Amino acid sequence: MAGLLRRIGLVAAPWLAILAAWYAVRWTGLVNAALVPPPHLVAERFVDLLLTKGLLQDIAVSTRRVFIGVAVGVALAVPVGFLIGWFRTARALADPVINFFRALPPIALIPLVIVYFGVDEPAKLVILIYASFFAGVIVMSEGVAQTNPLFVRVARTLGASPGEVFGKVIVPLTVPHILTALRVALGVSWATLVASELVAAQRGLGAMIQNASTYFLLDVIYVGIICIGLVALFMDMALRRLSGRFLAWQDRSGA
Repeated sequence: MAGLLRRIGLVAAPWLAILAAWYAVRWTGLVNAALVPPPHLVAERFVDLLLTKGLLQDIAVSTRRVFIGVAVGVALAVPVGFLIGWFRTARALADPVINFFRALPPIALIPLVIVYFGVDEPAKLVILIYASFFAGVIVMSEGVAQTNPLFVRVARTLGASPGEVFGKVIVPLTVPHILTALRVALGVSWATLVASELVAAQRGLGAMIQNASTYFLLDVIYVGIICIGLVALFMDMALRRLSGRFLAWQDRSGA
């Protein structure tokens, strides 16, 4: 029981500190109180949006967009990142191009995306796929480039065929990098969500924040930001747990 209480306290402490700091900023007058809605009013607005304004639908729409963007982006990034990381020639050719496009903020591409894909759902997904792809390629290529080639040499020395080397050595060694690429791409996609939903979105957390900013509804903006953070946190926790299962062999081999 003491251990459980200690764990609960460790989890709750930073959130309680954030709430205390939030109230302190408002009460001390460091910022105009009218510009900082207190947490309890934000909580009331959250309940109101949840019950009467379709907040769950906004969360579902944004989550679906991010999920599709990450899935497609990382699926494309894994083979590209593997080639760049494993083959020096491919790395020399592609590395400058990858870093050039990675540095471009997705929001800067919105006018071109609208021209080529219109303002419907594909345009929003393209922006998220773009962000996920380049984040995934960077993580994947760097991870693969740091893979110890000794494992491949040992497998070849023991008589493994090229197919066995790839399936039983290279693939297990790249799984951690794939999962890391997923986590990084997930974070980048949620960070890009608001930009993607600038493209004439009717539903979604980013659209809700944009509409609220038009009418200076600060409490709604806070609700949208908190929802993005919480959903992203829960998805990351689920991915970390999945990673723990896939990479359990690492713990066993290191024991």
